[in-house]
Amino acid sequence: MTGEVTKEDGGAVSLEDLRQKMVDFAKERDWEKYHSPRNLLLALVGEVGELSECFQWKGEVPKGLPDWKEEEKQHLGEELSDVLLYLVQLSYYYGIDLGKAALRKVHLNVIKHHVNRYIKSNIPEENKKSDDFDDDANITNQDNNNSNGMAENLQN
Repeated sequence: MTGEVTKEDGGAVSLEDLRQKMVDFAKERDWEKYHSPRNLLLALVGEVGELSECFQWKGEVPKGLPDWKEEEKQHLGEELSDVLLYLVQLSYYYGIDLGKAALRKVHLNVIKHHVNRYIKSNIPEENKKSDDFDDDANITNQDNNNSNGMAENLQN
């Protein structure tokens, strides 16, 4: 592994590029024996903790990080990258195409969270008088009803 920071052809970096870099990196160091699913998951959790530390004590942070120093932004990028790299390794270990899985999840979210359910201006005029869209409480109640089953399953 050369430590290069750009792709040789100058194109976009794919998840497969990252996966291969990580496979090579671990192989060169004989670390594959340590990369069990449990260990990778625990490492991922640790990295999420380090990512969280970037925001600790900062309150709400505006988009674009206008008040952050360049070193802070670089550190944030490193921590985000650590999380991504462990996700890529876990997905590879389990034979999950992370890109396809993510696109599928976005599609499922589009179906589950239809825009008309949240944006009143997108509701056809004839439906605006419907009780379903009278106030935000209905939306919140619908969301709570969807999540109650999950909470009940966790308690059992």
